[in-house]
Amino acid sequence: MTVLIPTDAEDPTLLRPVLQRALEAGPAVGFGMLAGSPDEVPDGIAVVIATSGSSGIPKRVALSADALRASAEATAARIGSGRWLLALPAGYVAGLQVLVRSILAGTEPATIDGRFSPRSFAEATLAMLRPAAGSTTGIPELFTSLVPAQIATLLDAADETAVRAALQAYRAILVGGQSLPEPLREQAADLGVRLVRTYGSTETSGGCVYDGVPLDTTGVRVVDGELRIAGPMLAEGYLGDDALTARMFVRDEHGIRWYRTGDLGIVENDVVRVHGRADNVIVSGGINISLDRVEKIVRRIPGLAGAVVVGVEDARWGEASVIVAARGEALRRSEAEQLEHARDAVAEEIGAPARPARLILVDELQTLVSGKPDREAIRRAVAGLQ
Repeated sequence: MTVLIPTDAEDPTLLRPVLQRALEAGPAVGFGMLAGSPDEVPDGIAVVIATSGSSGIPKRVALSADALRASAEATAARIGSGRWLLALPAGYVAGLQVLVRSILAGTEPATIDGRFSPRSFAEATLAMLRPAAGSTTGIPELFTSLVPAQIATLLDAADETAVRAALQAYRAILVGGQSLPEPLREQAADLGVRLVRTYGSTETSGGCVYDGVPLDTTGVRVVDGELRIAGPMLAEGYLGDDALTARMFVRDEHGIRWYRTGDLGIVENDVVRVHGRADNVIVSGGINISLDRVEKIVRRIPGLAGAVVVGVEDARWGEASVIVAARGEALRRSEAEQLEHARDAVAEEIGAPARPARLILVDELQTLVSGKPDREAIRRAVAGLQ
């Protein structure tokens, strides 16, 4: 058994040596540990991340040193190696992997000074571009990992020369945590910003499918409409929950271990296409409606790129979908017109029964520490307005 040391530290200068020891022989590091967590974990475990995702159900994902290394090495093989900017919490798997990749590359990660903002991002990036005193190695390739909300914030400020230059300085900006709205991807491409859409989870040591193509060590297949993932980057399971581990990590007839993602999708011509969560479905008027699919359509509408679609009870239809958007996105037309635009777009693509019932504007969308929308909190808030 290996000792598990809880930590809430975010300073990479403190975390990096602790994580490096965990990758070598322990003790293991626990992020966001819940009350009652054990003091020891099985040998080989390097990190335990307590996560509830957007469902609100707590899980403690146990990741081995081998899994974290396999993920980091596969990323380097796909996009290259260099210096990373840590712009996400280290207790979130995308932030953790910035530290792991830095350790394997033998570099020190740069950090954001204070709260994330276009200015702090630009300052941190431009500082990375200045050669260190006495250095003869030149400027390294730059990489970072962000969530769509951060990308949207930076693109909104891209008229500023420093912000635009910072965005363009990266060889690759990994974007994950949630679906990247198409308008943001197009806007970034027009500016020459190199975004890489990633798909994965804490259970896969972070992103393992880049721009729809699995990393070299990753296998993806579909079983009964659900995407399943195999490879050396898979978590050992859920600490203290053998039943959940057995349900989510299964072996096929060849003994290969697969993680059941809970996502619906297809693999077509070796490209993975994610359609949404299997459990993020409402039944409205007797018809099953994927809220993820509705949300993807809504997010293509100008002014609604960061919107969240949730399901609530409805007296007439049983359940209905509601669009929740931040008021700061500055709608291009009146609220009623924007809702009608969204309803028309959804009806045209997937049918009239899927049309959202309402559009609610808020000052700020509630988020998890990872930067993802806190869908359960948003849903509860909307339900409270009924």
